[in-house]
Amino acid sequence: MDSQDVDLAVEVFSLLADATRVRIILALRDDELSVNHLADIVDKSPTSVSQHLAKLRWGRIVKSRQDGNRVFYSLVDEHARTLVTQAVYQAQHALDDVPEHHRAAPTP
Repeated sequence: MDSQDVDLAVEVFSLLADATRVRIILALRDDELSVNHLADIVDKSPTSVSQHLAKLRWGRIVKSRQDGNRVFYSLVDEHARTLVTQAVYQAQHALDDVPEHHRAAPTP
């Protein structure tokens, strides 16, 4: 791997090393959401969520779209979704020998 790629990967991890930002990314997995809706989901003030979104935009992890006076956010691509999901799965291994994501779904 190129040293520059490794340095940029470290920047991505540093952007994601915040519980609110991880929750924002999880909330945006499948949907485009407004700041107020995200604030409700992550249980933070809209001002705080806006500050986190600004950092995620700077890191090109989320993008925005304006509709009138409302701004909607979505993930730039699937990589942040995958990275955060895998990090959550890794964390679940610390809590359970067979975490839920490894358990087979019951057959009907």
